[in-house]
Parts: sequence; structure tokens; C-alpha cells
Amino acid sequence: MKNDKPFIGITMGDPAGSGPELAIKAIKKLKKDKDIEYYAKLLLIGDFKVFKKALEIVGSNNLKLIRINHPRDFIDDINTINIIDLNNVDINKLAYGKPSSMGGKAAYESIIKAAEYAIGKFIHAIVTMPISKESLNMAGYDYPGHTEILADLTKTKDVRMMLIAKNLRVVHVTTHVSLKKAIELIKKDRVVKTIEIANSYLENYFDIIKPKIAIAGLNPHASESGLFGDEEEKEIIPAIKEANKKGINASGPFPPDSVFYRAYNNEFDAVIAMYHDQGHIPIKMIGFMEGVNITLGLPIIRVSPDHGTVWGKAGKGTADESATLNAVKIAIKIALKKI
Repeated sequence: MKNDKPFIGITMGDPAGSGPELAIKAIKKLKKDKDIEYYAKLLLIGDFKVFKKALEIVGSNNLKLIRINHPRDFIDDINTINIIDLNNVDINKLAYGKPSSMGGKAAYESIIKAAEYAIGKFIHAIVTMPISKESLNMAGYDYPGHTEILADLTKTKDVRMMLIAKNLRVVHVTTHVSLKKAIELIKKDRVVKTIEIANSYLENYFDIIKPKIAIAGLNPHASESGLFGDEEEKEIIPAIKEANKKGINASGPFPPDSVFYRAYNNEFDAVIAMYHDQGHIPIKMIGFMEGVNITLGLPIIRVSPDHGTVWGKAGKGTADESATLNAVKIAIKIALKKI
């Protein structure tokens, strides 16, 4: 793909959620942005009727929507929003704030189409708007989230979730599994792989030379020399030593109740969290509607706002677009590395 601007595909998300409105609101702001760094080609992928209604809800500001059949047909105009129309939502049956099989199917097809374009190198990156796991399940797709869908589509074995809010970056060893299962999954090889993937992404896409990576413990006080568990001694410390042998600046394990504060105050470039809530809680505390999720390890770039469908504000145009805006900006920055 020959292109002097990052080309970003933005999926619709669940049509009954706030995703379509958030995508339109973010694009409106970016089109007004005077900073050339954030000027890019932004392409919506989903149902045209849903986006048209979203534009009516949030206000058009003289923007017009157009249908195109392929990213090659993109019209690069400041007052135009290009849409790949999948025509897969019955707008008369759309009920805001409620999961449905129609919404799950439409959201899934939007992801598939975006991945197809990214794999085919017709776009540089994907920003995914929130989906409802309940809708997805009602439509017959048994996935816990975007990460697992995209890992399947790209046939990628090792993927990890990075969350970013303000100056805190967190990468997870485990995510959407029970706490009991997460503990079972804390093994040396899995922790080493997580550290390696995080280190590679920070070096290649964030331009951090020899990143300082902190490893959180699993147990209270990082087990305090075995008083509160032995996963640190048996799995995590050997993983850190293995990472150090590979030349990675990893340290720990640190008590989970303080390591995120230390990273937030710039002592580390990223923290490796052992399970979902351990990493998500500090991120949502400092930036509930600002946080961004990046899937590491995929052969394509995927970024998303780190929040759900915001059912309660869907159809009202009142949901906060800050996280979507941050996600698009980060996708653009990362995509610039591939151009």
C-alpha cells in the first residue's frame, strides 16, 4: 500500500451501543484538529443507516456521509466521512441500549471486514468500537472479545492486552478467564512471553530504548518471601531472570498494591499485571473514559477505547468520546511506523 497518510479503519461496534456516535464525534474533532500529526484517512466500517442516524444525533457540522465499496475508493475530503456500508442492520428494529442477535451479527461482520482490509494491507490499522459480548453470544459467536476474534482471524497464538491511560501502561499475562484459571495460567513461559511481547512493542512502536518493565506479583506483598503463596518463587522470579538473560530490563516482582503508583510516577515504562482486574483497576481509576486498549502480538494494528458499549447513553449523543479520540490518535502514531 503506497500512502503518505495513515489509513485507519474504524469498526461500528454494537449498533445499539454508543460506538457509532463516539466514532462520529471523534472524527468530527479530528477533522478540526490543526495538528498535522493526527491528520489521517479515517474510514468507518459498518451499516450506513446506523452511522447516518448517529450523525443526526450528534450534529453534522456540515459533514456528509458517503458510501464507498473499497478503501481504494476513499474520497479524501475534510467535509466527508467515508463508509464501507455492510447494510446489515434493520434500523426499524434497532433498540438503543439493548443487546440483540442483530447487533451481535452486525458488530462481528464489521470486525471481519476491517480485519480483511488490514490483513490485505488496504488499511494500516483498526480501531474497534465497543461490542456487547451478550449480543455476540446471541448471534452465535462464542468469543469473549475482540482480542480472541482477531487472534483467530490472523491465526496468531500469542497475543496480549496493553492498556494505556495517561502515562501508565499495563500489559496482562492473563485476561478473560476466571480468577482460579488465571492463577493456574501463571507459569514461567507465559510470563516470559508477556514480557518479551511488551518489550518488543515498546521498543518498536513507542520508541523507548531498553524499556524499564516492572513485574507485579500475584500474591499480597508479592508473597513476602513465601508467606502468602509461592507463585513468585516458582514461576515469576524465574521468568524475570530468563527475560534478563535475553537482555530485557525487567525487574520485580513488586507488591501489586504499589507498583502501579510507581509506574504512574514514571519509575517504569510499563507494568506486567498477572490477571484482568489487577491491571484494569488502576487504569480505570486514573482514566475511566480515557483509557485505550492495544492488542500486542497481532500481525495487524488494533487499538480500541477501553470501555464498553455505554448502553445508558446510546442514542442520546452524550457519551464521552475521549477514549475513542485517544485510540484513534494512538492508532495513527503506531501506523506511521508502518508507512
